[in-house]
Amino acid sequence: MPMAKTSEIINVTQDNVEEVGFFCLMSRKQSEGYQRKLRWLKDRFAEGMKIKLLKLPKRGFIEYIPGAYAWRAVEAKGYMFIHCLWVVGKSKGKGYAAQLLNECIEDAKRVGMNGVAIATAPGNWLIGNELFLQHGFVPADRAPLAFELLVKKFRDAPSPRFTGNWDEKMNRCGKGFTIFRSDQCPYLEDAVNYFNETANELNLSIKVIELKNAKEIRELAPTAYGVFNVVYDGKPFSYHYLLKKDILRRLEDFKVA
Repeated sequence: MPMAKTSEIINVTQDNVEEVGFFCLMSRKQSEGYQRKLRWLKDRFAEGMKIKLLKLPKRGFIEYIPGAYAWRAVEAKGYMFIHCLWVVGKSKGKGYAAQLLNECIEDAKRVGMNGVAIATAPGNWLIGNELFLQHGFVPADRAPLAFELLVKKFRDAPSPRFTGNWDEKMNRCGKGFTIFRSDQCPYLEDAVNYFNETANELNLSIKVIELKNAKEIRELAPTAYGVFNVVYDGKPFSYHYLLKKDILRRLEDFKVA
């Protein structure tokens, strides 16, 4: 087996974030989505948020935060919680994801956390579980839509868990589209706009609920992903970015069902 490669790591901080960015949407720094994420980040650094980038031309990053402040529908106090781990293009398959993961694990040990946790899902938007299972993570909880909560413990401690009550949270939404969104992901501005355009064209009701802190994520989010959730007529519609054609196709599926 070839030896895994390593890359120089850039630590993103309050002082350099405007210069080095945060990986996503870097070609559209003046966009509303990018600027909302930038403002969101500046409030997170004081909570212990870490973003680490592979130095170009390598392409990848990891974002994590103490679990008490995690922007997922989880109870994970005492654990370091990974929001995103993404390696793309020619950088994939060379060991850089493992290098970024190890950065998080070592940081969590350094500040005395019980371990590291992450919410995974197959397919779109979130990373799958394969990398983490290979590095000693084990399942701690599961949630609808194939979400899995994985944890790597450093000591004996209560496991993190998803918040639950998904049906109850969705039933509060009523008819039409209800979108729960935050600024944790810069692509969410475009995602919400596609839903707004589609709903207006079809004369469907739509309301957007802004999730402004980690506490609101735990209390209100109707899926484990937390930071973006779309409910239609009280049922889960999507937790990830959809183009207008995909929204229309899924609406047809709802009518058939």
